[in-house]
Amino acid sequence: MSRQNYVFTSESVSEGHPDKVCDRISDAVLDAFLSEEPNARVACETFATSGMVVIGGEVGLSDEERLKNFMGRIGQIARDCIKDIGYEQEKFHWNTCHVLNFLHEQSAHIAQGVDRDGAGDQGIMFGYAVDETPELMPAPIQYSHAILRRLAEVRKSGKEPSLRPDAKSQLTLRYEDGQPVEVTSLVLSTQHADESQSSDDIRAIVEPYIREVLPKGWLSEKTEWWVNPTGTFVIGGPDGDAGLTGRKIIVDTYGGAAPHGGGAFSGKDPTKVDRSAAYAARYLAKNVVAAGMARRCTLQLSYAIGVAKPLSIYVDTHGTGEVEPDAIEAAVGKVMDLTPRGIRTHLELNKPIYSRTAAYGHFGREPDNEGGFSWEKTDLAEDLKKAV
Repeated sequence: MSRQNYVFTSESVSEGHPDKVCDRISDAVLDAFLSEEPNARVACETFATSGMVVIGGEVGLSDEERLKNFMGRIGQIARDCIKDIGYEQEKFHWNTCHVLNFLHEQSAHIAQGVDRDGAGDQGIMFGYAVDETPELMPAPIQYSHAILRRLAEVRKSGKEPSLRPDAKSQLTLRYEDGQPVEVTSLVLSTQHADESQSSDDIRAIVEPYIREVLPKGWLSEKTEWWVNPTGTFVIGGPDGDAGLTGRKIIVDTYGGAAPHGGGAFSGKDPTKVDRSAAYAARYLAKNVVAAGMARRCTLQLSYAIGVAKPLSIYVDTHGTGEVEPDAIEAAVGKVMDLTPRGIRTHLELNKPIYSRTAAYGHFGREPDNEGGFSWEKTDLAEDLKKAV
């Protein structure tokens, strides 16, 4: 039986964090290629530092001449991302930073396996869901994201002009009978405009928005607040610390509350099972919980490069199941085609829907009208019940 009374901590980082700037650029490049051609191949990595962005990796379109012409757009795509995030610092400005493009055509040896509808690589992917929030996500990571997303909204609207793009949050929650009941400590570090602003000044700005986001009763006189605990935080973003695509995989998923297969998501087209199968695993785990088969579910998939069929399906309901795990394992394979092509088709992943995933988590989000976050739907719950 899993523990019922404990404390657990998760962190999030804002869209202006150096690594998230890189995730955003990589996913924007992916979206641009998918807008050009739904079956485009992209494995895009970005590195950012003071005054410079370097983009590299493999890309592919069906027409080589079109691919060559498309390469000229990459620099502007990166600048548009940086501008939207809000960087206009002296040493990291969307209009003046150098953008170096080293993207090249996809390896034919990798393409040959994918072209046969096989997986783009070997690997293991995990999905997870738990009933402690309406989104069926672990509460510490879900509310860490929510805090930063709210602060980004008031920064960009001009309501809080002293806030700047780079920020981090961290929540420690106390659980009682398996449910979150109290914030024992809260950490918020945010870049700001004026060196004269103290930690107390920043807390006065951010605290009302934090209280607005968190459930009533979670904050108390016992909650420890750590707002900009080192003091001044004016130099931020890639000027303060280098960034790289794919370095925030725990922030991207479940905040450490569930396993992670190891593969990053951003910059990878949906033939890469690192991304698409992780989305499928979340989709299935969420539907298991939504169907009432368990209060908590971890689901693992595994693949081999060039092989379409998943090598294994594993389910753990952590002692909360109403249905045996092996029955769920059999059912998920019946209700969804888990080949890479089947996942892409079922979740409609060959769309330019990925820039919006680059910050504030890939999971626990609201499905949108353009097809984004389709893996957050619970439309398989009834099919799973019937299959069991």
